Amino acid sequence: MNYSERYSRHILLKDFGEEGQLKLSKAKVLVIGAGGLGCPILQYLVASGIGNIGIADHDVVSLSNLQRQILFSVSDIGKSKAIQAKEKLLAMNPDIKIEIFNKKITNLNSLKIIENYDIIVDATDNFKARYTINDACVLLEKPLVFGAIFQYEGQVAVFNVEDEKGKKTNYRHLFPNPPTNSDAPNCNEIGVLGVLPGIIGILQATEVIKLISGIGKRLCNQLLIYNLLSSESYKVTIPSHDLPKNLIPENIFDFEQRDYGQMVGEFPEMININADRFKQLLLDEEAIFIDVREFGELPEADFEHLKIPLSTLSNHFSEMTKPKIILFCQSGIRSKKAYEIVKNHFSDTKELYNLEGGISNLKNIL
Repeated sequence: MNYSERYSRHILLKDFGEEGQLKLSKAKVLVIGAGGLGCPILQYLVASGIGNIGIADHDVVSLSNLQRQILFSVSDIGKSKAIQAKEKLLAMNPDIKIEIFNKKITNLNSLKIIENYDIIVDATDNFKARYTINDACVLLEKPLVFGAIFQYEGQVAVFNVEDEKGKKTNYRHLFPNPPTNSDAPNCNEIGVLGVLPGIIGILQATEVIKLISGIGKRLCNQLLIYNLLSSESYKVTIPSHDLPKNLIPENIFDFEQRDYGQMVGEFPEMININADRFKQLLLDEEAIFIDVREFGELPEADFEHLKIPLSTLSNHFSEMTKPKIILFCQSGIRSKKAYEIVKNHFSDTKELYNLEGGISNLKNIL
């Protein structure tokens, strides 16, 4: 593909030119979240010629996503956002490299993922993820481009980058401690106008390009707030004062020991799945199925699975080697108890699912 022609409008720009485009081609950017914010961020970063892009998202596309997540279509419903995003983005620009992380970013895996990228973009929608990403970036000294939306208003900032005075801030300078999830619900609970994440996501992508190329004035130590209803925007200066000791983990060990879910008042919510979703997961090589009924109970499951009765579950964690665990029993009651046991052991390092209604729910689909 003709490089000069594809990026000709960039190359023609004064103060950007071939040098700026070359910087983009060598950059490595990780976008965490491939939803409302992540879709426009990824589309514009790919179109601009960022050479290496990482996509981290463990979710699947749902019908309610399509009102704002314009990278996806009806045919993508039920499929991995990260996988589908990569496929569509490479169709837009096959000359770039894309690595996907089809998993939830936690304090146990984030450092290994983030350390390989130059710039991190937070396109998540919950406080647990935001504080985890922020603290990881502080520890690794990685620039973080932050974005958030709430109904008709959005926010953008650049963290962990020095301004002209040599000062830098992070998310905890803005919000030292998080509200609980109940105090600050996400768009799944209070809604969002579909165009808003597009606007904020494009602003985030712009800050990434400015950071890489060196053009313009970056949003360091400032929070840009945009109100969609009034078409007004304004900036708030973020103070760069010293943070209280131990607010941010001092080292990797401290970071990995923290319970970020408890910090934001999040308690494990059971993910119940129906027969159709169960059938989809049967094709997933990263999934393991566990029957928690006692030996001899019928009907016998006629698909690959482990038989671990609920009474002995705690003795078999070492056998649960795959990242996704699907629990089932006769009617869905015992598997709910099993879910709590497994969740308490693995925390957020595994994706857990409970078959609602039990194996009797599968007779018309298997």
